[in-house]
Amino acid sequence: MPHSRLATAHQGSPESQSLVPVSNWLGLLERSAHAGCWALDLADQQLRVTAGLTALLELNQAPDWTTFQGLFSPDSQAALTDALKACRSNGKLFELEAHIILPSVRRLWVSLVGQAVHDGAGTVVALEGVLLDVSEKKRGEHASQRVLMQLSTTLASLKEAFVTLDREGRFTYLNPESERLLGRESKALLGGPIWGDVAHNGTSRLHQEILSALKNGTFSEFEAFYPSQEKWLALRVYPFADGLAVYMQDVTERHHEQELLRLLQTSIARLNDIVLIAEAGHEGAWPKIVFVNEAFVQQTGYSQAEVMGRTPELLQGPQTQLNALKRINHALSNTLPVAAELIYYKKNGVQFWLELSIVPVDYQNRGLTHWVIVGRDITDRKAADEQIEHLAFYDPLTQLPNRQLLTTRLEAVLSPKNADKKIGALMFIDLDNFKVLNDTLGHSRGDMMLQQVATRLQSCVRRSDTVARLGGDEFVVMLEDLADDAETALQKTRVVGEKILASLSVPYELSGNQYHGTCSIGITLIGILKQSMGDALKQADLAMYQAKAAGRNTMCFFDPEMQLAATANATLTTDLRQAFYDHQFILHYQPQVGREGQMIGVEALLRWQRAGRLVMPDDFISQAEQSGLILPLGNWVLETACAQLVVWSQRPETEKLCIAVNVSVRQFCHPEFVDQVMALIKRTGIQASRLKLELTESLLAVDIDVTIAKMGMLKDTGVTLSIDDFGTGYSALSSLKKLPLDQLKICRAFVKDVLTNPNDAAIARTIIGLAQSLGLELMAEGVETQAQRDFLMRHGCDSYQGYLCSQALPIDELDTFITAHFSARTLG
Repeated sequence: MPHSRLATAHQGSPESQSLVPVSNWLGLLERSAHAGCWALDLADQQLRVTAGLTALLELNQAPDWTTFQGLFSPDSQAALTDALKACRSNGKLFELEAHIILPSVRRLWVSLVGQAVHDGAGTVVALEGVLLDVSEKKRGEHASQRVLMQLSTTLASLKEAFVTLDREGRFTYLNPESERLLGRESKALLGGPIWGDVAHNGTSRLHQEILSALKNGTFSEFEAFYPSQEKWLALRVYPFADGLAVYMQDVTERHHEQELLRLLQTSIARLNDIVLIAEAGHEGAWPKIVFVNEAFVQQTGYSQAEVMGRTPELLQGPQTQLNALKRINHALSNTLPVAAELIYYKKNGVQFWLELSIVPVDYQNRGLTHWVIVGRDITDRKAADEQIEHLAFYDPLTQLPNRQLLTTRLEAVLSPKNADKKIGALMFIDLDNFKVLNDTLGHSRGDMMLQQVATRLQSCVRRSDTVARLGGDEFVVMLEDLADDAETALQKTRVVGEKILASLSVPYELSGNQYHGTCSIGITLIGILKQSMGDALKQADLAMYQAKAAGRNTMCFFDPEMQLAATANATLTTDLRQAFYDHQFILHYQPQVGREGQMIGVEALLRWQRAGRLVMPDDFISQAEQSGLILPLGNWVLETACAQLVVWSQRPETEKLCIAVNVSVRQFCHPEFVDQVMALIKRTGIQASRLKLELTESLLAVDIDVTIAKMGMLKDTGVTLSIDDFGTGYSALSSLKKLPLDQLKICRAFVKDVLTNPNDAAIARTIIGLAQSLGLELMAEGVETQAQRDFLMRHGCDSYQGYLCSQALPIDELDTFITAHFSARTLG
């Protein structure tokens, strides 16, 4: 095929060798452009194609001419034949778009470009060209056409007049509504400037605004007069790449109404009362102001220009009554007159009271068109009313609600109408030994203390609760909507009671005298059973005297079913606090051993030396959690354990031992817990890996992301992390795999019956397998027999603790145990 340049490139001539880099570039170009080259020898109908074209046509080998033609769809083959025939006869370049059906039945849009190849005599001997895949281009064109059709349909269906202008301000499109508004057909307006038909000179606002929008490319909104139709138009102008998009609306009626309103302005401008007229808006929307009189300007500080077109909502603020606003909205929705007294705000932020009268206006029998609002300033009257009410319902010394207001609120809470409300509580508070204060320091300092007590009580409750003073040194706190069940309400009340006890026991500064005071609190739950106000007060009062009898500085619950438990818990909390201050807590340590029987560490276990006997954690930890004492107690355990690690680091036989410390959920969740641990490690200088923190599975029930972040920080410090009593809590595999853990501890409940209960044995094996798959260490607790240990070791748990090795020991006995243990191993 000597006349084809494609053929020449495939032969071994010097020219072809010089074109090797070009062919490489050609292949890269074909792949990038989704194209391929072809050449047809007209003498023997032999077709040569590039590898790129073969790949584009999804063929395993280069096609012959018949195969190539057969790929074109039936509706494209005739056009292909005509194009080739014309090129062969006249030698001119041709370009054809056609469909090709690939072997995979996928259809391609292609562009076939070809030209004639002449021999030395000028005879056409071959055809050559390029085939381009233009499917993406075609799909884009079709999509653009669909969008254009949809846009045209949308614009034509707009209820609002809409036009587009070119960069010279000439009409390029008008929808049917704009034709109706301007009174002209599109063909009469297209190509002409918008100001040529709407305004008759170049100084009109329309002309200036349109030119400004075109020049600056900024949004504009204004109104202009249309003389030929005698209409006022409101225009919103939006710039875009090719010009402007303009929305137009007929506002002639509004202008006429404003003219009428200006006539009314003269007659009401001198009234002392505020007068405001607003257009009736759409349903559910506040009306827009179209007129205010001079009294409005003087009393609110807003000018007329500042409020025109805005709603009366601009006068509202934080204290504006929502209920009154809802009532006004309801009246407006039903076209009814309404009166109200509202707190409004002046422009400078000052509150004032307005007595409002709002009436609808039916202008020219067109239905509701406006609202007329007349307002009178009643701020002084309200101030006088509030002062009278305050004197009647508030204690003048403490400014708290008095007995009368308390009984009113309590009656409302206990009313059958509020039977669906949640359970609440009534707390009767009496200051202990207050009479002694009055007798020794005088009534003036007694009054000072009462005022401070009032302030502290208010800081202990929610804003929705009531703190009242009945008289003397007696106060009442009413807690509302605590819970649906009595137990939860009781717990929440106990928390508030403990806050009050703690707050009122802080020393008082009374004009240079420091006074230590306490209080006794009687509590009854309200809203459980049918109660009268008198019964509730008597129950709380009786419970308060029980608190006095119990030694003061405590609280007692009236509820007979809960009184014993509440008293016991309160006593336990008091004893726990005293025990902490008296250093009655100690640590015992239970040894932990490895596979070869070597001691690898201990677990620190808290004990309470109470009245000559040791109290186990199960008897007091729960109450320590509820009272918050677990935080200082937990910190003490950590500090004591770290101090012991410092001592052990100086002895060769103990320097590698670890101490495991149990961390409660409340302690771990404290915002400063991680910082406290890191500071403790830095201060003591211990090796962080020797401190093992044992966490409970319940920690994984909430805020898992925060938990993981905190554990990660501790892990980065080097602290060892373990999940205690694994298998009894909330762990999910999806969470467990994310935790930066070092160890799982098999709960003693599973170890106890591991030899006799198939379920416990299966659970133990599962936990061991899970730990091994996650690369975690294992520790079994509660191992008491050699058979239990053998079972665990046989299945892969090498480390354990329990009575088989030793019970938990005080530190002096532990030292003896360690010495004997290491001596035995040395001799062995």
